[in-house]
Amino acid sequence: MRPFSLSRRRWLAGGFALAAGGAAMAASRRPWLMNPCRATLPDELAHHELVQAAWEGLDPAQVWDCHAHLAGIGDGGSGVAISPTMLSPLHPLQYLQRLFYLNAGCAHEASGRVDQSYVERLHNLMEGMAPGFKLMLFAFDQAHDAEGRAQPERSAFFVPNAYARDVARAAPQWFEWVCSIHPYRPDAVAALEAAAADGARAVKWLPPAMGIDPASPACDRFYDALVRLDLSLITHVGEEQAVAGAGHPEWGNPLSLRRALDRGVRVVMAHCASIGEDTDLDRGPNGPRVPSFDLFARMMAEPRHAQHLFADISAITLRNRKLPVLRAIIEREDWHPRLLFGTDYPLPGILPLVSPAQLAAEGMLDAVAVPVLEAVREHNPILFDLALKRHLHSGGKRLATTIFETRRFFSRTPT
Repeated sequence: MRPFSLSRRRWLAGGFALAAGGAAMAASRRPWLMNPCRATLPDELAHHELVQAAWEGLDPAQVWDCHAHLAGIGDGGSGVAISPTMLSPLHPLQYLQRLFYLNAGCAHEASGRVDQSYVERLHNLMEGMAPGFKLMLFAFDQAHDAEGRAQPERSAFFVPNAYARDVARAAPQWFEWVCSIHPYRPDAVAALEAAAADGARAVKWLPPAMGIDPASPACDRFYDALVRLDLSLITHVGEEQAVAGAGHPEWGNPLSLRRALDRGVRVVMAHCASIGEDTDLDRGPNGPRVPSFDLFARMMAEPRHAQHLFADISAITLRNRKLPVLRAIIEREDWHPRLLFGTDYPLPGILPLVSPAQLAAEGMLDAVAVPVLEAVREHNPILFDLALKRHLHSGGKRLATTIFETRRFFSRTPT
């Protein structure tokens, strides 16, 4: 998750530092800023030709959103935990991020039942999707030190595997789940085996925040277990702008995942490394800084990674992405068989982050689609993200249908 660019971070930190609570009240009076959290999609939108066209050519039962976050504050016995700084107006940026995240998930006004309200909103959204469509809900492990000891004080948030599993099990018609296990943990392999037995479809990492160096030999036993269990690794690459934690930005370098790939792990690089810069390690540890996306593109071109390197398209439409990057993802049809649909929910529900009008002005979206998509977003950000990506175009190209039918990739049983 990465909702804010550096400039937006500074604007928020400066503009809201005096009184985060007052800023939240001001934001609530601006409908363009806060998600109105409307309920069921009206019939005129549900049956609009643009919305219907988003499903054309797709088998909804094969469409799994492979990048969706569970969130909460731990008020419902879930075991979820968040950093105290996100609860304190004395840390205005992180405090406001929490408000925006929970508003996007429509749990911001649910005092005493935030966790439950977040899940209830997910149920509401899934009722508005075509039957068979599913979300893959992420757990999120704590940061750990080099000896594998948990560091809750350095963890932005924590979503237990058991919670993600139980939310998915309670509504199997709508949800799958993705475990999150720090590879340095002494019990990492045993925990992975248990998660696989409980139906986990993949593993989620955010190395810069969780304190994971993907190039470390300490990960090898975990990589070998992933291969043995036929589980994919969905891992953040590029700059991380939203989640504080262990503080190692260099561990988001796409090149650091060569170790996992060379051991046979199927790696899904989240967001196609669509933001930030990293050291070009192929030119040495002191190599030049280059766009993370360029390193991702280099690895996608290497034959030795062709069977194991994949990426998801979550967050690629956020306003802090450069349009040439988005255009490249759409136009590189040779990449499409290795790209996977994801929304990064709840981010599509944060209204300022995605601008259909800007994409239309750039010739990447038909202008008539803008008001329809914006209306859909107020009711169902997941459907909004799907429809937006289905209607994007650049250079006469569109994202291939196969990108959206992700079940083929994550299902370990015949479909």
